[in-house]
Amino acid sequence: MRRYAFVSFASALIALSGAAFAQKAQLLVYTALETDQLKAYEEGFRRTNPDIEIKWVRDSTGVITAKLLAEKNNPQADVVMGVAASSLALLDKNGMLQPYAPLNLDAIMTKYRDPKNPPAWFGMDVWGATVCFNTVEAQKRNIPKPETWKDLTKPVYKGQIVMPNPASSGTGFFDVAAWLTLWGDDNGKGGGWKYMDALHENIAQYTHSGSKPCNMAAAGEYIMGISFEYRGNTNKAKGAPIDLVFPKEGLGWDLEAFAIHKGTKKLDAAKKLADWASSKDAMLLYGKNFAITAQPGVAAPLANVPKDYESRLVKMDFATTAANRERVLDEWKKRYDAKTEKR
Repeated sequence: MRRYAFVSFASALIALSGAAFAQKAQLLVYTALETDQLKAYEEGFRRTNPDIEIKWVRDSTGVITAKLLAEKNNPQADVVMGVAASSLALLDKNGMLQPYAPLNLDAIMTKYRDPKNPPAWFGMDVWGATVCFNTVEAQKRNIPKPETWKDLTKPVYKGQIVMPNPASSGTGFFDVAAWLTLWGDDNGKGGGWKYMDALHENIAQYTHSGSKPCNMAAAGEYIMGISFEYRGNTNKAKGAPIDLVFPKEGLGWDLEAFAIHKGTKKLDAAKKLADWASSKDAMLLYGKNFAITAQPGVAAPLANVPKDYESRLVKMDFATTAANRERVLDEWKKRYDAKTEKR
């Protein structure tokens, strides 16, 4: 009798736990967020939505964008979170996003969200260009700190610069987009391409990650890494012997942005994640990593990022950038891909 009671009790526990598990929705979220940010964001969401689990698929922006486009006719993702707005504009152009106005949309600055109503995507935070410059190695070799993008083409920096490949990395892509905006595209004949031709002469390697160039500079492998402010600020805060350079001509940037994938079978759960991702609680978390959040006045100043950082950003048109993306990347690969690191 006692054995029967125990078996019945255990069976009841299994049934209850099974029922609880069955009630949880699991969202497949494609992301390019840094791996050291995912845990805090997931924990923040689950504090208000304990019945929804997140399964991350993480890679660099270019890789995630290519994966989503390849899956266009057989989509796997429910949500795209922390991927460049220029990529989401491209997905939207291909009819792959589910428009949705999250609860907190009105608090997000209009320049940091899709202008349509309801929007196909909205921004979370700005990530922008920063050059990480190793002061110790530079002093050993008597190499001066640059102040401008044009400085990076000087012969003294030959073989001392690493930057991300724009086909793999969102950071690399917004650098290229910014240079073409500053100095001209003209289908491969403009001043932006002439600048990249000169810069290429000094590039030691193109990486597949936007963080890696700053990490390499921080480790002293190269004098300079063209990267972004989160990685620069984080590495310097950890004691890396680097200065952060913000070239005077203007800084490329993009938004870490959010969208719901059209066709998801978990639309209600995806909307809950959108509501949280647009909330002030989420913005406070983003603001620990980035100087500018999509809701204004939320981010606390970052120690190594200038207070006028936002005013230094180049004016970007995500729709135009998305429309030209394939042509620009094809031209870039034709000219410079030989120096890209092997996978």
